[in-house]
Amino acid sequence: MSINLPISSQSCQTLDDWLHYIEQSHPQHQIELGLDRVLQVAKRANLQQLPGQVVLIAGTNGKGTTARCMEQLLLDSGRTVAVYSSPHLIHFRERLRINQEDVADEKWVEAFTFVEQLRENIELTYFEFTTLAAFYLIKVMQPELCLIEVGLGGRLDATNIVTPNLSVLTTIDLDHQDWLGNSREAIGREKAGIFRTNQAAVVAELNVPDSVFDVAREKSSQLLCAGRDYSWQQAEHTWQCRLGADVLSDLPLVHLPLQNCATALMALWQLQLLPDEDVVRQSLSQVQLVGRMQWLQHQPAILLDVAHNPQSIAYLAQQLALLKPNYNKIHAVCGMLQDKVKADALTTLYSLIDHWYLVGLPAPRGATAQQLKSILPGSKPISLYDDALTGYQHAHSVLAADDLLLVFGSFVTVSAVLTSTLPPEAE
Repeated sequence: MSINLPISSQSCQTLDDWLHYIEQSHPQHQIELGLDRVLQVAKRANLQQLPGQVVLIAGTNGKGTTARCMEQLLLDSGRTVAVYSSPHLIHFRERLRINQEDVADEKWVEAFTFVEQLRENIELTYFEFTTLAAFYLIKVMQPELCLIEVGLGGRLDATNIVTPNLSVLTTIDLDHQDWLGNSREAIGREKAGIFRTNQAAVVAELNVPDSVFDVAREKSSQLLCAGRDYSWQQAEHTWQCRLGADVLSDLPLVHLPLQNCATALMALWQLQLLPDEDVVRQSLSQVQLVGRMQWLQHQPAILLDVAHNPQSIAYLAQQLALLKPNYNKIHAVCGMLQDKVKADALTTLYSLIDHWYLVGLPAPRGATAQQLKSILPGSKPISLYDDALTGYQHAHSVLAADDLLLVFGSFVTVSAVLTSTLPPEAE
């Protein structure tokens, strides 16, 4: 197809054209952290100054669900909201939604054309280019609230050019060590780079590295910490959340970590934007996020989750242990990126799975099925496949009505399965 041939910016007509152009100029897997390039270009059109109130969200896990909870609560309060996130699952336009609607392709084309002219001879990475395009669209659409998810780390991530009214740090665990450091202390310092001088920051991590407190002291940032300044407690059918001296009770249980929901509530409480309790209950009952504990069907049961690092896979294992008594067998389709393949991560799930379907993901970052097999312990049934869709189709074909099929390990893995279930016009 012509889309695979080299392309110039002058010949870009569609969103796919632009994405191909940006990818060929600087492939996504070639990560270059730093704010000099992106800030220099942003200042030419004041793109670093977003409208309304801005919340910058960093963390190893939980960014997407925290932002999604905040988004629903704000929308149900009558606010206009932009959410910028990455990566996407099905289509690039998912990366920016305004009032819960993905921004249309033609708007992205307009934004990329603007950034291409703006940058002149300054080279931008894929993420820098797309982030500036998203910020252009946010400024055009002027929402009251901007929820901005950090791409990688915090201190040197392209999103950190904005001036947030509130910073949120979800969790801190070992991930992206090649860029962020090989310890929780080092990673914590990088993620705390989103804190601002004399401003508040909500911290959801329950075991906060000393480096996070060090950064807060250096910047005189006021930390609102989980377990101290806010907390949550689950009952059999409901949960409650304490925000300072206020308590919200009889909240509906959701298929998302309560830690993230409570953090969303705390962030809005701090911004004095938390709706009344009835609206909170209604909003939480509607919250869901594609690819996060997502039920594709129920008989036989198919569950999708993008868990891909030790912390998120450990949470998935806890949830799967609760589900296991309800099913005869649990099958798992697992595909991961090479830098995510760690034995201790998959070990937490090993005893819960009856049959593993290990799948390879595309180069250059994807791990092969054989690489995954080499780190699994024991001798449970294992089947190997070159790609996620083939593995999923084989696993699906042997499911009994009382079985559960879990698909996890990467956004890429879940995306392959989701795309295969969509009608052609929805892709």
